[in-house]
Amino acid sequence: MKEDDMVNSPSHYNFAGIECIDAIRAATGEDGFESYLQGNIMKYLWRFNYKNGIQDLRKAEWYLNRLIEANEC
Repeated sequence: MKEDDMVNSPSHYNFAGIECIDAIRAATGEDGFESYLQGNIMKYLWRFNYKNGIQDLRKAEWYLNRLIEANEC
């Protein structure tokens, strides 16, 4: 059995072939989506010393990469 990637593709964020991040982007529009990404970056940076350490830093990086991609277009 394949191990769940808790940073890049956690299985609990996919339902019926739809990634949660894609549904959020569609529901919030580009401005709302960028604010959502910024909030998650802050959340994971804020708590990394107290909760999941490196995993939270990698999640912040994941959201930062999405924010960069959203602004490159």
